[in-house]
Amino acid sequence: MRAFLTEAFDSPAKLQNIQMPIPSKGEVRIKIKACALNFADILMQKGTYQDTPELPFVGGLEISGVVDDLGPETDRPTIGARVAVFGGQGGFAEYGCFDANRMVVIPDNMSFEEAAAFQVAYGTSHVALNYRAKMQPGETLLVLGAAGGVGLTAIEVGKLMGARVIACARGAEKLEIARKAGADQLIDSDTQDLREEVLALGGADVVYDPIGGDLWKAAFRACKPDARLIPIGFAGGEVPQIPANHVMVKNLTILGVYWGAYLKFKPEVVTDSLRDLFDWYSQGKLKPHISHRFPLEDTAEALATLKARKSTGKVVVTMD
Repeated sequence: MRAFLTEAFDSPAKLQNIQMPIPSKGEVRIKIKACALNFADILMQKGTYQDTPELPFVGGLEISGVVDDLGPETDRPTIGARVAVFGGQGGFAEYGCFDANRMVVIPDNMSFEEAAAFQVAYGTSHVALNYRAKMQPGETLLVLGAAGGVGLTAIEVGKLMGARVIACARGAEKLEIARKAGADQLIDSDTQDLREEVLALGGADVVYDPIGGDLWKAAFRACKPDARLIPIGFAGGEVPQIPANHVMVKNLTILGVYWGAYLKFKPEVVTDSLRDLFDWYSQGKLKPHISHRFPLEDTAEALATLKARKSTGKVVVTMD
């Protein structure tokens, strides 16, 4: 089978022909149809991600496809089932073996591309806003990086939970995408002062931040007393330091969210969340935004597009 293989850190991965995997006990093999990209894929290639596999490895965390084979003592999901899985690796290939307990059967009206793009982005936003921040109707949600893969989902989920959403992104084009996703107010981080604009709108009850850096600092200063801040990533490249004295004085709460970790120590948080999200999708309340699609042989270009922030929503690699 063809696979996009990483053999050395911080050097280009290559499309190669490798042996097709055989599922072990508790695993199923998937004929992969699509794999959505995440910034974690870029960090894995550099060897700096917290869950980077040992070399050599096939990247690609977020996968959809059709069950093709079952391992010993494994009876679900059945062969032929349409599924999605957060595999942690192995998605940039034509076939892959994954833990059967992580499989989610996808709705009949959901495409494989949408299914691949759905889990991490929507799951992160729903777990962050519902399970962690316990956001309430009428609260003000500030979303940074609002036109990105997780940012757009935070807008959609926030609106469904009854929040007033302030979206912050770079440039009119990205802000228009955030508006179409449901944002109530828009802030251009290239031309406007984030702190001043948010304070003029009454301040933020919840901050959803996949960016970090200076935007985090400005959002931190634009919080209402008793606000909750959710760092979920640092796409801007800088991990900000948190001034504990300001956290204390304003009674702020910092809520870290790493969605994938729940699969290891509290998987019901993820499974319960995905059940709600797939139900919302089936009702037509959610619509994954995919800005770029690439064939497997162009995976390097797909990763470069994500790294350069040329995408909005999700970037997906397809196998057919």
